[in-house]
Amino acid sequence: MSPAPAARLVQTQTHSSQADAKPKPIKTFSIYRWNPDSPTKPELKNYEIDLAECGPMVLDALIKIKNEKDPSLTFRRSCREGICGSCAMNIDGDNGLACLTKIQDAGSASTITPLPHMFVVKDLVVDMTNFYNQYKSVEPWLKRKDPPTEAGKENLQSKEDRAKLDGMYECILCACCSTSCPSYWWNPESYLGPAALLHANRWIQDSRDQYTKERLESINDEYKLYRCHTIKNCVHACPKGLNPAQQIDSVKKLQISAN
Repeated sequence: MSPAPAARLVQTQTHSSQADAKPKPIKTFSIYRWNPDSPTKPELKNYEIDLAECGPMVLDALIKIKNEKDPSLTFRRSCREGICGSCAMNIDGDNGLACLTKIQDAGSASTITPLPHMFVVKDLVVDMTNFYNQYKSVEPWLKRKDPPTEAGKENLQSKEDRAKLDGMYECILCACCSTSCPSYWWNPESYLGPAALLHANRWIQDSRDQYTKERLESINDEYKLYRCHTIKNCVHACPKGLNPAQQIDSVKKLQISAN
């Protein structure tokens, strides 16, 4: 019998053992922890995850940690498709959605904290009450002065007018932009912030809305609008690729024209 087949068998077994000996891609996640039921000093707690047994996104790692290592870990999540905005948090210093943020290689640890300058409810969950109240204050719905000519009839607009809403209607209210803005950090009760102002402009620009003048007047305020200093952190933070700073600038120009 030729020795060649035996040699190939030994070589195959050697390669197999080398593959088995390959180190696992273990990554450390340092996660902000705080429990209101035991209100001690917040801490960063480390969890190690084998990336070979985990999905590619940060949300996959959080779910794996909660399911297999620490069921007390608390965070918001829903769609896992970058649509609901629930899983907004600060990942390695940048605001973003955990479901759209890819896990970096295992060579370095990742730090995950709540959205900055927000009251923490527990762990990675923040209180969004003020943010939603500011959104509500711009009355984000169609307002008309003319009575409807026919019950249930749509208010139509041209394709050109519809195109003016691009870059605004896609906002998912995740708060990544507002919580990345220094002006919003210092004046959260008075400055509306990038998200609310973007939505204000969305209805100001809508050709079907008949309260443009009133909408402009309602936000023509030193703090509501003019706390924006065009730092543009909001542009970098938006997971949908929108430009809130541009929309705020558009509102400011309309204010000048109105006066």
